[in-house]
Amino acid sequence: MGPGLLESIYEECLLHEIHERGIHAEQQVAIPVLYKGKRIKNDLRLDLWIERQVIIEVKAVEALNPVHWAQLMTYLKLTNNRLGLLINFNVKLLKQGVKRIANDL
Repeated sequence: MGPGLLESIYEECLLHEIHERGIHAEQQVAIPVLYKGKRIKNDLRLDLWIERQVIIEVKAVEALNPVHWAQLMTYLKLTNNRLGLLINFNVKLLKQGVKRIANDL
């Protein structure tokens, strides 16, 4: 679809492609966050959670920043997942925007 659209549109399209391939994926999954043993009011929201094993964080930004990497690493830690994909759709070729992140737990 090319660069320039909202993240939510790319997220929906990606979810469609994943489901078309028979892969189970959940969108905007709410993850409770605890602070000092107390659940805080706001939940964490995962863009896409594939087979409850891979987290995909969708971006549509000019450039990925260290905070985007840190965000996905935090999501991996909080969900005890090892693998995530940071996908920035605001690039000329999509393969330029896909970054794999592994958490060694």
